[in-house]
Amino acid sequence: MEILKPKPLETHAGDEIVRWARGQLEIAGSILDNPGGGLLFATQTIGQVRAGLHERDAERWEPVVEQLDQAEDAAVRREFGEARKLIDSALGRLG
Repeated sequence: MEILKPKPLETHAGDEIVRWARGQLEIAGSILDNPGGGLLFATQTIGQVRAGLHERDAERWEPVVEQLDQAEDAAVRREFGEARKLIDSALGRLG
């Protein structure tokens, strides 16, 4: 057995985090109500983007983080239209 070092963490340097976040949120919004795990994957993705933005610069991304928190809650309650609306609004704020 070969033992390797852990992979380096993807930190998305600088404004690269915006491209990453946009891509992830677009995927999440498109699969929210897909059967077979779409909701699970989408809510995990929303949470990861929210956490990544908050960790990077909580003050700068506070409005986006709040909207993503609301979107995640709406998705869990199966309010898919509201969740998509919040994701779209967050995408607009990302620039």
